[in-house]
Amino acid sequence: MANDEMKILLASKSPRRRALLKELIDDFSVTSADVDETVSKNSPEEIVMALSLKKAESVEFDGLVIASDTLVFDCGTPLGKPIDEADAFNMLSRLSGRVHQVYSGVCLKSPTKTVVFYDKTDVEFKTLTRDDILYYIMEFNPLDKAGAYGIQDGFCVKSIVGSYSSVMGLPLEKLRDELIALGVKVKE
Repeated sequence: MANDEMKILLASKSPRRRALLKELIDDFSVTSADVDETVSKNSPEEIVMALSLKKAESVEFDGLVIASDTLVFDCGTPLGKPIDEADAFNMLSRLSGRVHQVYSGVCLKSPTKTVVFYDKTDVEFKTLTRDDILYYIMEFNPLDKAGAYGIQDGFCVKSIVGSYSSVMGLPLEKLRDELIALGVKVKE
């Protein structure tokens, strides 16, 4: 299944996911996948895989659909997108000076096959002062990011063990392998 035979659709309006996918594929369309993000799964892996599958199944498309979901987990508790600045402050305070996990689930759905997988990255935060957190909230708009931060901002994260792109929202290393296995031509 070469790219010239198959259309590709990214089921996400995230500018970060769009930029990441451009690193692997030049030609794809984009749509939103607005779904109820309630799932009856327990483990972080199951949650992100179920949500990515739900997103992929929510769009009608005659080609390959790529959908993803990324969540931050601290001590097993999911931290989604903050509802307001106070929620963002609480999340960032909670993560300050500690290690947490970021899980990204991905679903690749073609007319003949569906593949779902996940990636996990350990993220260590710098110790942030109250002023650091307030500055971050004012300067970096954390309200559209799981866990109230973006790794690409270069402000909160001290170190990671795992995939940088996965923390941004799309695990490129694993995605590359899965796309190749489906016969999709990717960039070198």
